[in-house]
Amino acid sequence: MLPIRDVNPSTRKPIVNNVLIGICVVVYILELSYSGGLNRFVFDYGLVPARFRLFSLVSFMFLHGGFWHLVLNMWFLFIFGDNIEDRLGSGKYLVFYLLCGLFSGLVHLLLTSHPAIPTVGASGAIAGVMGAYLVLFPAARVLTLVPLLFIPFFFEIPAFVFLGFWFLIQLLNAAGSSAAAFSGVAWWAHVGGFVAGIGLLKVLGGMSQKEMADNLRDAAPRTAKKKTPRLQVVRPTGGGDDRHLYGKIFITSLEGVTGTVKTVNVPSGFHSRFYRVKVPPGIKPGATLRLAGLGKKLPDGNRGDVYLKVEGK
Repeated sequence: MLPIRDVNPSTRKPIVNNVLIGICVVVYILELSYSGGLNRFVFDYGLVPARFRLFSLVSFMFLHGGFWHLVLNMWFLFIFGDNIEDRLGSGKYLVFYLLCGLFSGLVHLLLTSHPAIPTVGASGAIAGVMGAYLVLFPAARVLTLVPLLFIPFFFEIPAFVFLGFWFLIQLLNAAGSSAAAFSGVAWWAHVGGFVAGIGLLKVLGGMSQKEMADNLRDAAPRTAKKKTPRLQVVRPTGGGDDRHLYGKIFITSLEGVTGTVKTVNVPSGFHSRFYRVKVPPGIKPGATLRLAGLGKKLPDGNRGDVYLKVEGK
């Protein structure tokens, strides 16, 4: 299965995520221009348990063994990384990413049965990003390419299904890694990075244990109502000299996790106005959305704002 995109917009530009992708691309170009060749570069700066060097715990996660190795890793990072940076903030996201990569390398050092084979790639750190995505946005939809009998089919799959299946494959391959001695894939690094990503969310303040449990529970299709009406009528009120108006907008717990877009009808006198309101992912009941310039009209021609309180339903 190959993810094409996730239906989960972020609210800020993923600067750190884009920089990480750029660094990996630049390093790969340096690999190709290395005087000793690509294989020599990988052996010199990759993670080789049999001749472990401390700096290789960092350098290995920015190296790649080939063009498609680089492309696939960067594609996964591009799809899932922006939302994690959006949730943690750029500084914490960088720390999170590096720690996931570091932990994945340590797990590989401890559990690999092939210590002479160099390991390279961002996939351990990216596995951490995917683990965090699983618990932060389990109900988000992932448009996925599934080839069946060489015919490409596209399905929108819930993130917890896509990522859960991905992790299961890594775990099964890791358990049988002795039989796949020269597959070239560090399965245990993927498993370690994925687990680290989930654990680091709590450490870095991205999510409490209760929120994790609530998110995974809300992702279950039998217990969570999927959506409220796309069109909602809001009758904002306000009194006295207050130039602002106040109303309510209703979302389900699932919409709070994944985010949504509502069309809001605001009646005003004999007129009705329609507005598109973006509800960002991760929003909680009690939060407030601001519609700038839609409040009362003042004598000077300026307008106040409309504030919509988010209510659960």
